[in-house]
Amino acid sequence: MQPDSRIYVAGHRGLVGSAICRRLRDAGYHTPLLRTRDQVDLRDAVAVREFFDAEKPEYVFLAAARVGGILANSTRPAEFIYDNLAIEMNVIHAAHLAGVKKLQFLGSSCIYPKFAPQPIREESLLTGPLEPTNEWYAIAKIAGIKMAQAYRKQYGFRAISLMPTNLYGPGDNFDRASSHVVPALIRKFHEAVKSGAAEVEIWGTGSPRREFLHVDDLADAALHLMLHYESDEILNVGTGEDVTIRELAELIGSIAGFRGRLMFDDSKPDGTPRKLLDVSRLNALGWKARIGLAEGIQRAYEWYLSNAS
Repeated sequence: MQPDSRIYVAGHRGLVGSAICRRLRDAGYHTPLLRTRDQVDLRDAVAVREFFDAEKPEYVFLAAARVGGILANSTRPAEFIYDNLAIEMNVIHAAHLAGVKKLQFLGSSCIYPKFAPQPIREESLLTGPLEPTNEWYAIAKIAGIKMAQAYRKQYGFRAISLMPTNLYGPGDNFDRASSHVVPALIRKFHEAVKSGAAEVEIWGTGSPRREFLHVDDLADAALHLMLHYESDEILNVGTGEDVTIRELAELIGSIAGFRGRLMFDDSKPDGTPRKLLDVSRLNALGWKARIGLAEGIQRAYEWYLSNAS
């Protein structure tokens, strides 16, 4: 991939896509090909084919997806499975037909079984039942992985698949109904401080353990692997470290300046008890996460104050 290569970032306005665009710009690559949903609906096979035929991208970062937290996954399962299947199918197929040199598919750590041995190795895929609260999204992502592998096997199409852990950072979704845990807590604590609330309610028991990766680290890994990784085997992308939801809440509350009580609602689902990725393969390829959780949360909170509050 050269600085003047025609690079298409699908989903450039989302958390991951926008970070990849920043990383490409900082690394000296020309402005990538960008299209909004209004310009090219990736669920529309004809529109996607017409875009690829007209623009002839050479490299594709497939970061477009319908995403959300437990509430969004639980209440809109049809949207999560249909939209993600359609996006993956249309983009991968059109990229192959258009002669794209290499495609990178961004999956998710939720593809792994709910009770996979920890830390989770790539070989754990399809070895057990999924976490029910996000199985629709997970099944769609697994289908994307298998489609990338199938097109490599049958057509020699250079497609690689990355499985990021839980992401956060600038450009995140802070909507009450559809956000993931980090932006949801940032908003909750910020609003609690503003209103002078004495307590903040948090879903679940606070005991599940989660790994969190700053999206700028993911973007750096994505570029590194686009340049240096060629296998059809999926590759975990994470920090290799985790915290409890309680510890996460205490950290975010401290950064936001909250001095009240944390109230855990154990009537709400916890999700998977623990989800920590084994990143030994990634580290062996010469990449490690650089942004610590406290530093990353501070950056995310400052972005929220400037852009979303």
